[in-house]
Amino acid sequence: MQLTTQLILSVLCSVILCYLLGSLSFAIIVSKCVAKKDIREFGSGNAGMTNVLRTLGKGPAALTLLGDIGKAVVGVFLSRLLLIYWGGVPEEYLTMFLYLAGIFVVLGHIYPVYYGFHGGKGIATSAGVLLMVDPIVFVGVVVVFLVVVLISKIVSLASICAAVSAPVITYISQLLLGNHALWDALCVLVFAILVIIMHRSNIKRLANGTENKFGKKK
Repeated sequence: MQLTTQLILSVLCSVILCYLLGSLSFAIIVSKCVAKKDIREFGSGNAGMTNVLRTLGKGPAALTLLGDIGKAVVGVFLSRLLLIYWGGVPEEYLTMFLYLAGIFVVLGHIYPVYYGFHGGKGIATSAGVLLMVDPIVFVGVVVVFLVVVLISKIVSLASICAAVSAPVITYISQLLLGNHALWDALCVLVFAILVIIMHRSNIKRLANGTENKFGKKK
């Protein structure tokens, strides 16, 4: 693949665009619209769907979830257009660059420039990236999440398990499809590492047996 000026500019534009889109924190936007307050000042202090659910209820939580997934979908979709039609990225390299763009959506969600770089943990936004780049992995990760949350009633545990499973599911599915399994799995591993790092306080509470269960308010 030849590194042309157009390709480099298209990649730079896609990651900047994705970071700015990712910085739109729908947990904060929804909480301010619905309750006139910043969700980070209540509950767990996290700008994410789970805290919105516990603090404001199902409706605002659903809007937050849709927004956090939606910004990833839009970011990856626009990046695809930029990379293909402006950058001329070859098909065999497109997935790599889409994952790169997706990482910046998640980084924007975690460290939003509009909200003092204090955002959420990246689960829903990472799921949105997977939905656009590899729907098979998205379905597998959602199944893992739902199974764990139904059994344990602990959202953080389900999120961590989903993150851990993502690169494994990616590797197996891409291997079966005859694609670049290892490279794709390594790309998804970056998302998993980000999510796990953001859940480090939850991991401590899980180890201590003090983590909240689903439906239980802090």
